[in-house]
Amino acid sequence: MPRAGLTTDRLVSAAVELADEVGFERVTLSALARRFGVKDASLYAHVGGLGELRARMALRAGGELIDRIAAAVAGRAGKDALTAFAGAYRAYAREHPGRYAATQTRVDPALAAGSPAMRRTTGITYGMLRAYGLAEPDLTDAVRLLRSTFHGYCALEAAGGFHDPRSVEASWDTAVEALHVALVNWPTGS
Repeated sequence: MPRAGLTTDRLVSAAVELADEVGFERVTLSALARRFGVKDASLYAHVGGLGELRARMALRAGGELIDRIAAAVAGRAGKDALTAFAGAYRAYAREHPGRYAATQTRVDPALAAGSPAMRRTTGITYGMLRAYGLAEPDLTDAVRLLRSTFHGYCALEAAGGFHDPRSVEASWDTAVEALHVALVNWPTGS
C-alpha cells in the first residue's frame, strides 16, 4: 500500500525543491526517499523510476517558467514582449537553477503532448514571434535561436563564465536588442 501522505504531486514538489538545493543531476530516488523518511521502494507506487520523476520535474518547472513568462509578456508585443520574455526567462534560471536545469531535459513526446504547460509554452512563444510577422518554418527557427541564446547566456552566467569588466547586464541588454533586430529583419524563404 502507498504510504499515507505520499503522492506523485508531493514527490515532484519535493524533487524540484531538492534540485534547487543540490542541483538537478543530484536528485535521486534515494535522496528523495530520505527526505520523506521512507525506503526507495515506497516511491515506485507514485513514479515509475528516476526517468519518470525527472520528466515530471521538467514539466513542473516548464509550467512555472511559462507562467512567469506569460505574466511578463501580457499586453505587450514586439520588442517590449521580447524583452519581458527574456527577462522572465533569465530571472527564473537565476532564482531556480535546479528547476531550470530540469527544463532542459528531453521529455517523451507523448508525455509532453499531454502537458498543458507544453501547449501553453508553444502558444505564448509562437504568439510573441508572430508579432514579428513570422510563419513556419521561420517560427521554429526563431524559437531555436531564442532558446539557444537565452540558455547559452544563462548557462555561462551561472558557471561564472563572464570575466570581462563590461557589465553582464549591459551585455544581456545588447543580446536581447540583437535578437530583436534579427527578428525584425528575419531572412525569409530559407
